[in-house]
Amino acid sequence: MERNRKGHDGGPLGAIAELFDLPADIVAGLPRLEMVGGRQLYLEHHTGLLSYSDTQIDANTSAGVLRVRGERLTLLAMTAGELRIGGSIAAVEWVGADEC
Repeated sequence: MERNRKGHDGGPLGAIAELFDLPADIVAGLPRLEMVGGRQLYLEHHTGLLSYSDTQIDANTSAGVLRVRGERLTLLAMTAGELRIGGSIAAVEWVGADEC
């Protein structure tokens, strides 16, 4: 696939991503979210949990804190870099460190 390179300055990570035709967000290690309805949330590239209850879960990421609110929230699976939350998810938001 041919891309227009004029005016493109994504830095070294952007250049590597373009060279190998990879999504820039994956190369940079940015968090990736996937929701299945309002029942499950899948998060890649987290760096740990900051708080956990059945109504709110705060996960730390390289892009900030991801707050998940709802009812009957549970950790379905958790590894060093991936997290799956189940329950009735009402809201997902990015919050500042001072709000945690």
